[in-house]
Amino acid sequence: MFQPDAGDLQDLVQDLHRQGTPWLPAGLGSRLDWGAPVRQPCTVVSTAGLRGIREHNRGDFTLTVAAGTPLVEIREALAPHRQWLAVDAPFVTPGAAQGSIGGLVARGLAGGYRQRYLGVRDQLIGIRLLRTDGVEAHAGGKVVKNVAGYDLMRLLCGSWGSLGLITELTLRTMPLPQHRAGLLLRGPVESLVARVGALLRAGLSPERLDLWSGPLAAATGLGPEPVLLVALASISATSLQDQMAGLGASADLQSQPCSSGQLETLLAAARQPASPADNRDPAAWLLRLGATPTRLGELLELKELAGVPVDLAAGSGLGLAWAATSALSPAKVEALRRHCRALGGHLAVLRQPIAPAGAADPIPAWEDAPSRAMIEAVKARFDPKLQLAPGRLPGVARPEGQPAAGRGAAV
Repeated sequence: MFQPDAGDLQDLVQDLHRQGTPWLPAGLGSRLDWGAPVRQPCTVVSTAGLRGIREHNRGDFTLTVAAGTPLVEIREALAPHRQWLAVDAPFVTPGAAQGSIGGLVARGLAGGYRQRYLGVRDQLIGIRLLRTDGVEAHAGGKVVKNVAGYDLMRLLCGSWGSLGLITELTLRTMPLPQHRAGLLLRGPVESLVARVGALLRAGLSPERLDLWSGPLAAATGLGPEPVLLVALASISATSLQDQMAGLGASADLQSQPCSSGQLETLLAAARQPASPADNRDPAAWLLRLGATPTRLGELLELKELAGVPVDLAAGSGLGLAWAATSALSPAKVEALRRHCRALGGHLAVLRQPIAPAGAADPIPAWEDAPSRAMIEAVKARFDPKLQLAPGRLPGVARPEGQPAAGRGAAV
């Protein structure tokens, strides 16, 4: 993996373009085994040499930061100013760190904070990148109401390194809420799903509505029943108390108030799975799955997910499931994909065990999108030599001329 300094990065990319060398844009290299397999050999180019906050306009609540900056460093820098980035830290696979802000944007995955603050793509204000030929490009600006140029920001968000190398980002920051609290609801999963609908109809604006399967609740010390985690925030203690009172009581659900510190501890535990006794890697399978929000109860009760930790953002119906190699099989994952489709959602394979030599091809990370032809046309414009992330193109199960021949790297 190449980790060039800021002054050498553009020259390296231009050299790779002239030589026609396949290469993969990467952040800190903390999630190289995520996403669709990349055709080998492929040179990994990291933005670890691009680090630090370039500009923080506290009054306008904007932040410009180098793409290789770890998310944890950004949060530490913003905290003294009572601001934060309203995005979820990425799932932590064994041995991995939290990763860079550029990698987070390139993956484009939104967690539970999307319930109130929308996704990471909605926090973007400006972006700088290197095209596959080494030419610098940018879109957006450094103010919230900037609408100049093409919307490259949302195009690059979730591109998984297939269109360019993100070098700098300008994002919207948020005031840190002065008061936070939450409630844990336990009981039958269908009752929890019904409570989600009731809460949203009541006009509350929770920060999170996280639905956890029984195995995940047990892993965080909450017991074997499914749990609905309701997180609330406000600038006013009185308003927070009113919101808590608005949650109401229910005969079929047990409730337990949580402090802000307790919520943070639970959320951190849910993102860092413990190793099971039968496998040293509890997240050999990492699935992004979902269903229509009203049908999440059916999703959690699928036999293929028995014993599997599942964390769902109940408002959007999207979330993560993870399991050791022995807990899932390719056949079960394919069956889950069909079930998710039938429930109005989809399934993406973010991580899967390394297949032994001679085994069948890995499961496609994602299925062909209805807009496959447009996706491939955009790819051809950005990367006519098909050098970037060969074999990986979101929305295209198996890109033409780029067979998946082994585990590669993810941004």
